[in-house]
Amino acid sequence: MRLFRYADTLEFQRREFLRLAGMGIGVMATGGFRMLPAGEPEPAIKPTADTVIFVYIGGGQASSETWDPKRYTPFEKGIKAVDVHSTFPAIPTSADGIQLSGGMEQLASVMHKGTVIPSCKPGDLGISFHVRHIFHLHTSYKPPQTVAIPSLGAIVARTLGPRHPDVPAYIDIGQRLDIPGSTAEVKASHAPGFLGSAYGPFAIPDPAQAVAAVRPPEGMSQRRFSERFRKYQQLMERRARAQDNGVKREEFLESIDAAHRLMASPAAAALDLAQEPRESYDVYNTGRFGLGCLLARRLVEAGARFIELSYEFVPFENWDTHENGHERTVKMKREMDAPLAQLIRDLDARGLLSRTLIVVGSEFNRSMLIEGDGSEARREQAAKLEKRLGPNCIVKVPTAIEQEKHYGLHRHYSNTNSAVLYGGGVKQGFRYGRTSDTPPFPDIENPVEMPDLHATIYHTLGISPKLSYEIETRPVFVTPDGHGKPVMGVLA
Repeated sequence: MRLFRYADTLEFQRREFLRLAGMGIGVMATGGFRMLPAGEPEPAIKPTADTVIFVYIGGGQASSETWDPKRYTPFEKGIKAVDVHSTFPAIPTSADGIQLSGGMEQLASVMHKGTVIPSCKPGDLGISFHVRHIFHLHTSYKPPQTVAIPSLGAIVARTLGPRHPDVPAYIDIGQRLDIPGSTAEVKASHAPGFLGSAYGPFAIPDPAQAVAAVRPPEGMSQRRFSERFRKYQQLMERRARAQDNGVKREEFLESIDAAHRLMASPAAAALDLAQEPRESYDVYNTGRFGLGCLLARRLVEAGARFIELSYEFVPFENWDTHENGHERTVKMKREMDAPLAQLIRDLDARGLLSRTLIVVGSEFNRSMLIEGDGSEARREQAAKLEKRLGPNCIVKVPTAIEQEKHYGLHRHYSNTNSAVLYGGGVKQGFRYGRTSDTPPFPDIENPVEMPDLHATIYHTLGISPKLSYEIETRPVFVTPDGHGKPVMGVLA
């Protein structure tokens, strides 16, 4: 029965997302829009970053268990659920007045290099389905949209181009795009949308196998592979010219050339993690995410423009902690803490952190008891969903906790969330915003909406939030209606 309900939940999410965003996804697949030249950023902005590493913590990371710790309540049978604010004690950091959650000691030691924003707003998107909030996090737009909105990485790739001619401008590390039940939705959140496939991500789902992307398949010689690639290139050129779609044709052909250049370039060595000194490799090697941090560092050194680094979203796995939340978070912190902190240290030691913006964020927060944003309307929607899909679609936490599987933050909470920024022109050792110490910990100082977080990222790169691309004479802005405002309070 549990598996049946799980499958039903995924199928409902799939249908609902495609209903909301279907027009955009259809356009993305067919290339039905014509792209005209970009608008000019107004006013001119002096960039403080050349590169972005967007660290996506997939599944919904609980703020009070990580970046915004609250009162610690250790597990004991019979404790009241309402009294569990955090299942980890707070620890001091290298930044005065800022605490993190236990299990993040290495990240605490580099907190003086960044800014934590505990007052981010995931946005009111109705029922808190992952796929809706993942789309919002990656685009700053709320579904539904009648246009296939490009992801943050695609817009940066289109607007600024590559930093190094042989290195893809947009690289996606650690996230498989073929997630059962969520493939179309996950792809839409990472996709180039109306910009076209030339600005899609160079995908590296498994960082340990990254070098395979620039080597011939096993058993095939380099000569034979080069000949096959040349024939493929000729075929694609004929098809592209037959379609005669102007600018997009040339951009598509350039993307094919770029792929070939990377394979033949010394920059391809960045993908070979076997070349990393053993001592350094071992620090990063906590698992797939840890090796992704190492690969991200090597790609920044090679000249990458935009890197998305994912602690992979998979329904009910990783940070999607619907059961055994505390136990699973202990494990995930162990995999995340040392490599992410080492990425910051290494970039700083190499003189790269000051021009590299690292952004860490998740699609929404988690609460012990609240589903959605805590409003009466959302409680009613959650009740309807539970009635439709069965009781296991939303975690039921008993009033008194008797089992450790209920100890931890399980439910989707979309009123507040945290983001953390390092390098790239942001303040160091700083906290912007504050949340209440009373559950469900709403923001009480300096809330940051998603379009404003995106505008802040764009601002560090010298891109105006009012920049637009025209689709059939209609302007589509990089933040909704161009209204995103950089949070100047977090910038140095």
